[in-house]
Amino acid sequence: MGPKEFALPRIARTLAIAVAAAALSGCMSAEVERYPTSKDYPAGTMERVNVQAAGHPWKLSALRTPRVSPWKVVVITGTPSWSEFWAPVLAALPEDYTMVVADRPGFALSEPAGAVGSITDQAEALSALLDVAPGQKVILVGQSYGAPIATLMAARYPDRVQALVLMSPFYGERGATARRLTGLGGMVRPMLPRDLKNAMAEVRGQAPQLPAARAALARLTQPVLVLHGDADTFVPVASARALAQGRGAAPTTLVVVPGGDHFLNACCVPALVGAIETAAGMVER
Repeated sequence: MGPKEFALPRIARTLAIAVAAAALSGCMSAEVERYPTSKDYPAGTMERVNVQAAGHPWKLSALRTPRVSPWKVVVITGTPSWSEFWAPVLAALPEDYTMVVADRPGFALSEPAGAVGSITDQAEALSALLDVAPGQKVILVGQSYGAPIATLMAARYPDRVQALVLMSPFYGERGATARRLTGLGGMVRPMLPRDLKNAMAEVRGQAPQLPAARAALARLTQPVLVLHGDADTFVPVASARALAQGRGAAPTTLVVVPGGDHFLNACCVPALVGAIETAAGMVER
């Protein structure tokens, strides 16, 4: 089935790109790229559910595959957090895997209305997604800014997270595109809608929190797979290599996707699915 409803400017796949689109929409004609969403797949492929945040009064909205499989893949997205961008990945997963992707606190259909700038609070709230059926194992995926949040979750709940996949991980090193568009976002912030304002608040508060996430990553005993595109201009691939090397003797795999950009869930679904399967194999070794 072809994509129907989720039409955004090409540059709106992340915070910085969406900010640029919002700022420039009145003075330029943006090329439009359409993405499949949950509505574009047959009934039963995925469903939207509400989840009670752990330790907080917020209701979170999430997309999930409605089957129970041996592996549960929990995705912590970047900023802004839009679970609908993950619909093609949910649809592509083999039957041995189920997946849940939440709109993080402060975004899309999730509460609260304002930004939740603390990555510790985000990790606590999203730990509700780690609940499993008997015998299920969890592969936790952290995308971009979601990577440090997922890292804290894996460190806090080592008995509930069997492997960690860091996809296009952001731990403070911005590439040229991110630096340019984040600066633009700061200038136009008063004009932005709720999700983009909350994303800008997250960006402003990131730096002092990231050293703790890096330290947690170095201490993890679970297998870690770092997945990065070599055409990523938001986070340089060199930072992914440094993250993997910094793990020392701990079980770590680096996978570089040729031609992949920062949004592997859009450009490179087969590579992402393959990385998840590789992470499962790392657990079983």
